[in-house]
Amino acid sequence: MHSIDWKILERLRAAFLDGSAGQGDYWKSESDLENYDQTFAQRIGWKWDYVLRELKRRGWSPPTGDVLDWGCGTGIASRKFLEHFTGVSRLYLCDRSPLAMKFAARHAGDVEVWQESAPPRSVDVLLISHALTEQPEPFALPCEAKVVIIVEPGTYEVSRRLIALRERLRGEFNVVAPCTHQAPCGMLPAGNERHWCHHFAPTPTEVFMNGDWARFAKLAGIDLRSLPVSYLVLDRRPVPSDGMRVIGRPRVYKAHALVLGCDADGVRERRIEKQTAPELYRQLKKGTADSLWVEKKSP
Repeated sequence: MHSIDWKILERLRAAFLDGSAGQGDYWKSESDLENYDQTFAQRIGWKWDYVLRELKRRGWSPPTGDVLDWGCGTGIASRKFLEHFTGVSRLYLCDRSPLAMKFAARHAGDVEVWQESAPPRSVDVLLISHALTEQPEPFALPCEAKVVIIVEPGTYEVSRRLIALRERLRGEFNVVAPCTHQAPCGMLPAGNERHWCHHFAPTPTEVFMNGDWARFAKLAGIDLRSLPVSYLVLDRRPVPSDGMRVIGRPRVYKAHALVLGCDADGVRERRIEKQTAPELYRQLKKGTADSLWVEKKSP
């Protein structure tokens, strides 16, 4: 961080909290975008890192071609996408704010960039980041796409919106992540109303040694150690369906841990005994356990 204008961040945060941010263009100056990009946008970027690393770890890669960063803001979503994947022939930046599109274009790197107030008719990859809460329900995709990647805050409301979108598009797309299956969402049956599909992205360790980040955390009213994220990745191409996804955080006790798992059979709680699975129990206790559990098949 450098040259942070804390008054700008206070104004932006107030707009996000009172709901007025979604009613119009809240970027007043280049300085607004610069200060947001160093703070709020970085946390969004860490969520994108988490999701894109997960996709790469599963052996998934997007199709080459055109990418649309819809509601781009400072362009953090497309920047992260370009860091993780190659093969982008053209990047469309779409936002109601010309100021934001210009900022995002300058920081996009070595790629052909188009700035549009309205999205193109079709693209190969559609990126949507922290935009659902500003949209009416039911949400409709802004254009045709082969792949859709949506990264949002890990709140109950947003998770339920993503679930509704997943169910509407499940026949048109295959679900890549976080789901490990193509069956109806296991959060929907009666009895699971209190649950929501969310995960936790890691915060870079250097953040905890930076005084400006500590001040930002106090201003924003956040815990830097906790970065909840809800996401949805859809693909028109065939995708593997296997394994179980751990939802949220495990509950760890002296001799066992309880995890909420989701697979094709639904959402249910699993009990992990320290005595019979000591390594997994240790990982759950330390918070390093993988959220995706795939049973290893015998050769």
